[in-house]
Amino acid sequence: MHNNGKRSLAIIPCYNEETTIKTVVKNTKKHVDEVLVIDDGSKDNTSKFARAAGAKVISCRTNRGKSAGIRLGFKYALQRKFDYVVTLDGDGQHNPNEIPVLLDDVKNNGHDITLGTRWGKTTEMPLWRKLGKRILDYITGLGNGGHITDSQCGFRAFNRKAIEKLANKLQGYGFTIESEQLMRAHEEGLSFRNKRISCYYKGLDTSTKTPTSHAISVLRYVICNIARTNSFKKISLPGFVFIFIGLLLGIQALILLTQTHLIDIGYAILITTFLAIGSIAVFFGMLHDIVPALFKNGK
Repeated sequence: MHNNGKRSLAIIPCYNEETTIKTVVKNTKKHVDEVLVIDDGSKDNTSKFARAAGAKVISCRTNRGKSAGIRLGFKYALQRKFDYVVTLDGDGQHNPNEIPVLLDDVKNNGHDITLGTRWGKTTEMPLWRKLGKRILDYITGLGNGGHITDSQCGFRAFNRKAIEKLANKLQGYGFTIESEQLMRAHEEGLSFRNKRISCYYKGLDTSTKTPTSHAISVLRYVICNIARTNSFKKISLPGFVFIFIGLLLGIQALILLTQTHLIDIGYAILITTFLAIGSIAVFFGMLHDIVPALFKNGK
């Protein structure tokens, strides 16, 4: 709550979360000065139940995606001069009672963003989600997001400097918001660190998108960012795509293995081919950058 006169806002983007939003809002209100729910075109009673629980609600006529909701929330925070913002999901997977863990960390330890990190026995994340998360961590880092432990967790805390730097920089779509925040934060010189949190999955449909479509949307955004910043030569971009396709196929193969206990040899060969071609392309793309620089420095 108030800390030397400084105010905190919780932003909760939602889409059809009427079964969980009331409990999430009530528990969140204990730890911040105001709760803002962004209802992203829900077809159920999400807005009604959020207001009844005491949240300020901004309702969108159409579903525009989580990224658009977070952008709205950040602009709201700036307009009303909040000093700190915490973001969390409305489906119940994040524990609002851990908000002080993130907020106190960003308030007292001299950095700009605290990232919730789903960790060990405190998270019920399925194995295939853990694998997909790790892949997206590496991809986000490759797209200039820096070294990341959990790039896709939406449970985060920001100070006012971070809100000001990011509010007008975020331009992504759908579920790219977590990766985009990290890339823009890296570009703007914002400091961040991880803090372990719990995460609840059992019995929850925790996403309106499949893990594969989520991954593809993040990949598309990262590739655009790489192209924009000229981080790779043209030869590396196709290689990067091939690697990611191979990793996606690997996830699908792992899911199939856990369900059927069978390994498809043809599928395994296809995965290996994509990964091998992609790795070779990226390797030669890096050489294209590194070798000329070595000769230049050796003169």
